[in-house]
Amino acid sequence: MTPLSLFTQIGLLILLATLVALALKTIKLPPLLAYLLTGVIAGPWGLNLISEQQLLLGLSSFGIAFLLFLVGLELDLKKLKSLGKTVPLIGIGQMALTAGLGYLIVRLFGINNLASWYMALALAFSSTIIVVKLLTEQNELDSLAGRIAMSMLLMQDAVAIFALITLSSLGSTSNLLIWHITWAVGKGMLLIVTVYFLSYYVLPKLFNFLARSAELLFLTSLAWCFAMAMFSSWLGFSIEIGAFLAGLALASLPYNFEISARIKSLRDFFITLFFIALGSQLSLSGFGSLQPLFWTLIVFVLIGNPLIVFILMWLLGYRKRLSFLVGLTMGMISEFSLILAGMGLKLGHLTPEQVALITGVGVVTITISSFIITHAESLYQIVARYLTPFERHDIQDELTNLPNNLTNHVILIGYHRLGEKLATTLNELGKTTLIVDFNPSVIRRLVADKKPCLYGDMGDIEILQRANIEKAEMVISTNSNLADNLMIVKNIRQQDLRTPLYLTADTWHDCRELYAAGADYVIFPHYLSSQHFSLLLQEMALNKNRVLVDKNKHLKELELHYANRNNH
Repeated sequence: MTPLSLFTQIGLLILLATLVALALKTIKLPPLLAYLLTGVIAGPWGLNLISEQQLLLGLSSFGIAFLLFLVGLELDLKKLKSLGKTVPLIGIGQMALTAGLGYLIVRLFGINNLASWYMALALAFSSTIIVVKLLTEQNELDSLAGRIAMSMLLMQDAVAIFALITLSSLGSTSNLLIWHITWAVGKGMLLIVTVYFLSYYVLPKLFNFLARSAELLFLTSLAWCFAMAMFSSWLGFSIEIGAFLAGLALASLPYNFEISARIKSLRDFFITLFFIALGSQLSLSGFGSLQPLFWTLIVFVLIGNPLIVFILMWLLGYRKRLSFLVGLTMGMISEFSLILAGMGLKLGHLTPEQVALITGVGVVTITISSFIITHAESLYQIVARYLTPFERHDIQDELTNLPNNLTNHVILIGYHRLGEKLATTLNELGKTTLIVDFNPSVIRRLVADKKPCLYGDMGDIEILQRANIEKAEMVISTNSNLADNLMIVKNIRQQDLRTPLYLTADTWHDCRELYAAGADYVIFPHYLSSQHFSLLLQEMALNKNRVLVDKNKHLKELELHYANRNNH
């Protein structure tokens, strides 16, 4: 049989991947699984459509380079700080425990030291792409659980990048010598410092000049990506690491979104080829001896990873519902795990059978975990009563100032910014106000001030019950997250309560959804601020001193606000 041309092979692979992706979409599985399955079908154990395996692998490396270029381009380190100090502790603890336990498990099955560390690292990372997609589809990405999960995933991505930098510098050596790792880290730090210097003093001027032409901006971005990839390779690192640093160097430029939008289509095409090529390497020969390890790792990722996260969050005082939901997002391995496996194969650190095992674990865990995350809330309702012993009542009591026999009170959800002003107004009106917030530092400040407060997530029905919702005069949510507010409406209306609900939204679309769900009034800050300023403009037209009066009043409130903060 005459071998098919490269063009025909790629064309058939893309057509097959499209058909498989459409089929999997009907059962709500992510496209990544379709690409891996396409590789299996088209590979030597299937239709054997791929005769240019090495050439396909070469083309697929473009996908990884573009993927890491975009990761660097869109990296926002501020998100790692958005939820305080506890989330980094959970993220670091999860990766350390998963990698440590994973290493011990793999070693028990007789795998060599270097391969064991590869597998252990692969187990420590969860898929950012898939979790983001699933949470977005459920409108949960901006929920409290979604934000914590995303912060942890960003930390994992950063560690994965560092691992790729280190491992790629080891070449084909089978020994992780301390001096070798130190030299690799030193070169990596030098490379990062160089990129930092260029991103602040050279690239802004260059790209400001080039930005006059969209095509030139796109072409120069690609040239910069390839130049850094080649320079990284010359230093002994992989081309993928150079691509990541190239993207990181452009992340602070005002054109990063435009560059990202243009390169995403290239990334999507070539990353498809990468996962197809990886799937085609799933080898059945010799895999039988690794089957006990294969199933052990699947159980460890699906159950052990979520359990590790749950225990860490429980120890730090998080509520059981939040700990459970965040833990479920970690029950799969990452696309970076598959990239790591591919790099290990290329460097000779892993055998094809070991790469097949990692890929197989990825396929199974991503498939099962996708279903689990989609039905996370229903699963929580089933197991909630069994998790009650895991509530840290000592921390909950410390973060609570709950008066006895609360009645005719206002439940105010969220104290930051809008909530603080509303609490002052409600107190001036003589209303008893119970503040509910998930930020421990905020609650500690309120407890110190002896203000009624409760630590927790209003999406949890137990918090509603502790807040004595059935006797509340009204509920005001200053949290603009649509998913959280819809959950509040659902929980309250399911109890047949007609408590007035005043909820906050960021967009017109969210306003309409909240009204449709049963909100009595939606606080829309953009609309209200424009209304208020319009009235202010009318009054200024009649009295030009009005703006000075309002300015002085505003300044006094700011001074009082920061004085109160400094006292704590």
